Amino acid sequence: MMFQDLCEKMPWIESGDIRPYVFVRPENAIQNPGARHKTDWFPHAPILKNPLDIKEIHFADRIYAIEEKAFGPSNMAMPRWVFYDCAVMPGFVAGFAARAGALKASIKNVLDPKNLKATGSPVGQTPHLTNLHSLDDMDWVPLSLFIIIPTMHKGEWVAHNLCSVNSLLDKEDQFYGLGFMSKAFGLWYANVEQCSGMTQWGSPALKLHSHYGWLEVIGAYAPVHSHRQTVTYRAQVHTDSWKNFFTKELDLPFLENFGRTEQEIDPQNEASMLKLQQMIENDKGPFYLSAHEIAQNPLNQKLSIYQPKRQLNS
Repeated sequence: MMFQDLCEKMPWIESGDIRPYVFVRPENAIQNPGARHKTDWFPHAPILKNPLDIKEIHFADRIYAIEEKAFGPSNMAMPRWVFYDCAVMPGFVAGFAARAGALKASIKNVLDPKNLKATGSPVGQTPHLTNLHSLDDMDWVPLSLFIIIPTMHKGEWVAHNLCSVNSLLDKEDQFYGLGFMSKAFGLWYANVEQCSGMTQWGSPALKLHSHYGWLEVIGAYAPVHSHRQTVTYRAQVHTDSWKNFFTKELDLPFLENFGRTEQEIDPQNEASMLKLQQMIENDKGPFYLSAHEIAQNPLNQKLSIYQPKRQLNS
């Protein structure tokens, strides 16, 4: 998919009124950003902001607001100290932001501080939405956030958080593809070679995360997590597969390299997760999921487990 094709689906990506942002302390600045993955999907230079600079607190508060509205109802909203200690200090925060003056009145109304009410915040957690700066006093307003943190394993980063304002907006005001493009931008800009992450079985997020590279299941069940029915995955980042998220086409290279096994995952059956987890722990893998199958199936439907054909044929 060429950039022009993308613009037809997402005219906002071409607008200079919406640009990517990079919210990262200077010591964590990416060297030679965008050098590893060749793509023309991001035509505008990012807005650079330093999270350790006090004057950027209003931008940070808006990031908090998006995150809390997205994850508060599921009791997974991120405390401020986690954002600072676990994201800003070791990692990299990116997304897209809009010129405040260019936002439609209906969007401004939704994002107005008086209309953003904290809901579902965990007991003892201070809501992040009480001191939001007026949009009229801001130059750029964040519309999404993607947090990615480097690990001790060279070349591997952990995708920690991804969300956007689309969940707050009426359908006619949403920015098509905003969530997908936010993670894509972060992976591209930071030259991420291998991305790991976590999401819950049956979550709509799995439809998105499975399109950045062939998704290997490295954990099918996570009792250490607060939501034990969590899938832990990793993928080698391949920009060639990104277009399939929008076109819904088959990933033919995946089908050439991987075959379906007899194993399945049932998002509504914990026993199936435990069975696959035991197979992983017994070194029976690697095991993969098909992005196309995830995209086509209802969220509660069973998913096939794939393995490399060379392993199936051995």
